[in-house]
Amino acid sequence: MTAPRDPFFPAEKSIRASAAPIDVRELGLVDYQEAWDLQADIASRRAKGELPDTVLVLEHPSTFTAGKRTQPEDMPDPAYPVPVVPVDRGGRITWHGEGQLVVYPIIKLAEPVDVVDYVRRLEEALIQVVRAAGVTTAGRVDGRSGVWVPEQTRAADPKASSRERKIAALGIRITRGVTMHGLSLNCNNTLEHYNHIVACGIDDADVTTLSLELGRDVTPGEMAAPVVRELERALAGELVVADHTFATRPDPSKGLTRKVR
Repeated sequence: MTAPRDPFFPAEKSIRASAAPIDVRELGLVDYQEAWDLQADIASRRAKGELPDTVLVLEHPSTFTAGKRTQPEDMPDPAYPVPVVPVDRGGRITWHGEGQLVVYPIIKLAEPVDVVDYVRRLEEALIQVVRAAGVTTAGRVDGRSGVWVPEQTRAADPKASSRERKIAALGIRITRGVTMHGLSLNCNNTLEHYNHIVACGIDDADVTTLSLELGRDVTPGEMAAPVVRELERALAGELVVADHTFATRPDPSKGLTRKVR
């Protein structure tokens, strides 16, 4: 996703409305609906000034979540034994499950709210984390959110032929200037469930994990602290957004409205 204009805030300036420390909560394995309800409560109280900016760090049991642009052809077979939860974030359908690190920043953004800059700061934090872990070619695909690995660059098997691969996904909602939902980083989760959906509406690329790319077991617990650290740096303007784009592809959500309820 290329920014259509310069950001509202200088790269070195915080995008947060508050300079107070962020409350980081490590929650372990949490049911998706339970976590969503918790997000909504925290976001409402953050908008009223009753709570500080908060980041939830967790994993979910196996769940499909269908964003606002989800189409019928994206969906799994109704008999497939994984629940589908329609959600109010952007994008189309994706999967969450154990072995995938999920981080929900509930942040009051400074005025004027700059959604594009917020998303690109999240991406920058993830790119730095993934590269530091060893996937040094990770970057952006213009037209698609998230963090991607170019084709034929798998460190664990350099000869492997593979399409572009998404390793981290983003999906957000901003209400009353407060962010909800957030990011997921594939660590050592199975990819089996992605075979039953059109993940994010993209059928010309693949999904991957840190463990698969690096040829070693990488757990959500190992990646939680680096993700939170780089996220805080990105929001504060200490981590400057750079151009890591290596390809341009069609936006799978452009012009779509939700057809799945």
